[in-house]
Amino acid sequence: MIRAILFDLDETLFDHRTAVAAAVTSWTAELSPCHPLLAEGPALWLRLEDKHLPAWHQGECSFGEQRRRRLRDYCDQLGLPVPADLDEAYGRFLLRYEAAWQAFPDAYPVMDALSGTGLTLGVLTNGQPVQQEAKLRRLGLLDRLDPVLTPDFLGGHFKPSPRCYLAAAAKLGLDPHQVALVGDNLNLDAVGPTRVGMHGIWLDRYGTSPPPPGIPAIRTLTELPALLTPADFAVAHHG
Repeated sequence: MIRAILFDLDETLFDHRTAVAAAVTSWTAELSPCHPLLAEGPALWLRLEDKHLPAWHQGECSFGEQRRRRLRDYCDQLGLPVPADLDEAYGRFLLRYEAAWQAFPDAYPVMDALSGTGLTLGVLTNGQPVQQEAKLRRLGLLDRLDPVLTPDFLGGHFKPSPRCYLAAAAKLGLDPHQVALVGDNLNLDAVGPTRVGMHGIWLDRYGTSPPPPGIPAIRTLTELPALLTPADFAVAHHG
């Protein structure tokens, strides 16, 4: 039975997409107020995250370097001048991004619903620990989620590596089948953990597509408690 629930952070508890849209639009407008592709900036930024983050995950570059590559690529694709100091320019984007941090509205009700059940509630994220903990602190969720597991504490393993999920379960002192992982990324947060025996639950906020067979899907976090049985709570309390 389930004894712990791990949540992904970005686009699961934390509204990353909205924060990116506010930050990148403002940052781009500062460089080019009347840029004809200004409205396309947020979607491009998110695509470039998917393009450049794997290089950091695979050890090909540092966390800072993937940021520089992403910013350079963004400017090239929009025809913007590439800043001479990419770190300083990224820092100006980051200030705007941090100012727009907010939780999804359903994050707080699900914490309330699961508190007192005896289940361990934590986070499993591919993000950098300092930034991810800062997000949770700002959102008022850090004291409600323990542990916060990042690759730094899991032998450098990122989702969807099987070693990431196995290390996360080991950190909890549990077998994989005793852990559920909830997140917005079908491969990283549902299919991947299911392959090692975890209970992967896909948070499909935007109704993307039907889930694969055997993968439960929810549209909002408030649907999560209904997937748990009384036996899950009993094991959490008495196991």
